[in-house]
Amino acid sequence: MIRVLLAEDVRMLREALVGVLNLADDIEVVSAVEAGDAIVTTALQVRPDVAVIDIELPGLDGISAAAQLHQWLPDCKTLIVTGAARPGNLRRALAAKVAGFMGKDASPEDLVAAVRTVAGGGKVLDPQLAFAALDVAGNPLSERECDVLRLTASGAEPTEVAERLGLSYGTVRNYLATAVTKLGARNRVDAIRIAGEAGWL
Repeated sequence: MIRVLLAEDVRMLREALVGVLNLADDIEVVSAVEAGDAIVTTALQVRPDVAVIDIELPGLDGISAAAQLHQWLPDCKTLIVTGAARPGNLRRALAAKVAGFMGKDASPEDLVAAVRTVAGGGKVLDPQLAFAALDVAGNPLSERECDVLRLTASGAEPTEVAERLGLSYGTVRNYLATAVTKLGARNRVDAIRIAGEAGWL
């Protein structure tokens, strides 16, 4: 029996997915959570074989949760499902060691097959997302520029970013300005959006 942890914040969809997976005679959903920050603690309690995780979750996004899950429970395979099919998300997911990545427009049969595949040690990858990821140019930002944008995206002011990264206020302002220029963005908010959608943050 394949033990599954499901993470989906929309209740109707979560319950529908639980029903679909439990219809398979070799799959049992042992827990269903609605927030990303509940994934690791729940997984450590119920010990699933596979975690099916929505990419956009409150508390902690699905890819970040998948990375934590890989660290704390490496035997649990992760399958990311997403309605936001951005190529950058695919690259982030692969970096987080997920075993599968598929769109929410997949059929119930495809989802069940994907759970079985990753549980057996295989990989599942939406081919359309894979081709789209190959078409996206590499990250023009330096690692430090990404750090500054990531902290700014979390709501930190430049003074706080400077303190957390051990930089001067002026240096943080320069990194933000350079990131805006490199990305052809209108401002730092636009730069965060562009970098986030590309999966660079």
